[in-house]
Amino acid sequence: MPFETINIEEITKARRKAIAESIRTISVEELKALGEELFPLMDNPWREKFFGFITENAGATFHHATTHDDVQLIYCHTKHRGMWFVPGTGMGPMQPNGLGILKQIVEGR
Repeated sequence: MPFETINIEEITKARRKAIAESIRTISVEELKALGEELFPLMDNPWREKFFGFITENAGATFHHATTHDDVQLIYCHTKHRGMWFVPGTGMGPMQPNGLGILKQIVEGR
């Protein structure tokens, strides 16, 4: 089986485009409904992290976007924090490069 080359610059460019096209402000109520849909089991550790992120950034404006490869992003511009998740696969905090991209997109709107 041949080794498949991954071009991270190409992936980042495609994701940036998809984020710019899909990003929108999302209410806390919508975020909570999304969390209930994604993490219906109360003992799911990802559920705790998802809802913890909302609680830690209470009162802030949130943005939601989805990439072409089904990565979903939640971004809190006020506190410059974010998280990514792939339903059924995993989630984690946004890294500095991703946060920079989200900041540029949100501020450029």
